[in-house]
Amino acid sequence: MYKKFQLDNGIRIIYERIPQFKSVSIGFWFQAGSSYEKPEENGLSHFIEHMLFKGTKKRNAKQIAEEMDSVGGQLNAFTAKEFTCLYCKIIDEHLELGLDLLSDMVLNSMFDDSELEKERGVILEEIAMYEDSPEDSVHELLAEAFFGKHSLAKPILGSTDQLLKYKRADLVNFYNQYYTTDNFVIAVAGNFQEEQLIPLIKSRFEDWNKRGSVPSVVKEIHAESRILFKRKEIEQLHVSLSFPGLEAGNDDIYPLLVMNNMFGGSMSSRLFQKVREERGLAYSIYSYPSSYIPGGMFNIYASMKPNQSEIVLKLIMEEVEMLKKKGFTDEEFHMAREQLKGNYILNNESTGSRMNSIGKARLMKEEIMTPSEVVSKINSIRPNDVERVIKNIFQKEHVCAALVGSEDLSEKLWNIIKCT
Repeated sequence: MYKKFQLDNGIRIIYERIPQFKSVSIGFWFQAGSSYEKPEENGLSHFIEHMLFKGTKKRNAKQIAEEMDSVGGQLNAFTAKEFTCLYCKIIDEHLELGLDLLSDMVLNSMFDDSELEKERGVILEEIAMYEDSPEDSVHELLAEAFFGKHSLAKPILGSTDQLLKYKRADLVNFYNQYYTTDNFVIAVAGNFQEEQLIPLIKSRFEDWNKRGSVPSVVKEIHAESRILFKRKEIEQLHVSLSFPGLEAGNDDIYPLLVMNNMFGGSMSSRLFQKVREERGLAYSIYSYPSSYIPGGMFNIYASMKPNQSEIVLKLIMEEVEMLKKKGFTDEEFHMAREQLKGNYILNNESTGSRMNSIGKARLMKEEIMTPSEVVSKINSIRPNDVERVIKNIFQKEHVCAALVGSEDLSEKLWNIIKCT
């Protein structure tokens, strides 16, 4: 069972003791991400994430890596559109080392100019890697099509041109704005002694008085139904569609996940079986939901030869219409619900997954549930819940699409998407 605590300086703490494990995962969560960046700041959250590993007043970059490696632990971070997480996973006897390393990186990072230049080069290579992946490119283009002028449309990594402009002061100013006690959650899950945990955290953070405000969220998404194309000299055409999804915290996310399992979220799903297994028209085809504070997307992706794109799009849209008009069988529903429950239970059997679940929920002020409460919610899903979600999601008047390939087939495929 998780417990919550808050320091006098505003830092929120959430922890869950799981004594049957021998590991502990610690996550430092900040509500800082690309959706809170101004156009001239795009990519700064991700740049800062990298720089936190590049040296503090106590340790250089190599020493940070060596201290974690010396105890067989894992140290990493990730930046998303609405948050950044710095985390480690270690065996329980090294809890204090994990807290010491993470707190040092947050409180004492130097943002050294020479390290900044080296890391700029690393991120430029990361951007190039994503640009070389048409699958990643089409998902990024789809976000631009769907969210339009909303800040959620901005790429997490930023752009090459923007990255080349940033100086140390830009990173430090952004860091001082968002890496504050009021915008910070510490999440811990695994085997630890509760009476030791809070004093260890207090000893590192209770004197940190860097108060600030939580970033405001622009909730109005004025998306237009449209299709975007990006030219790349590649053999396949990569296609992605998006229908309006659900905002983070919406209770219908569970029926949506059941629907996704039936529609395109697994190897037994309708899309995978129809397009790949029965017709052999695509190697990769799937669907997935994305949820953010202001709203969400329900996405469909496929890659195929350009000369097979029209038939693949027709099959996708036919499956959408079939689901809307004829629904699903009892067998499909029960299988998809059990699949969701099984996936959740299996994925949840680690300290890292529990830390992620409680940390993100505490940061984003979502409902925090125990695993048994989540399983109970999944078990309570009924067919009419999924039918309601299908009706709300598949609205063709709001559909968006993105294409990446060597040939612009936007007009032909858009006609299929809108008219099927």
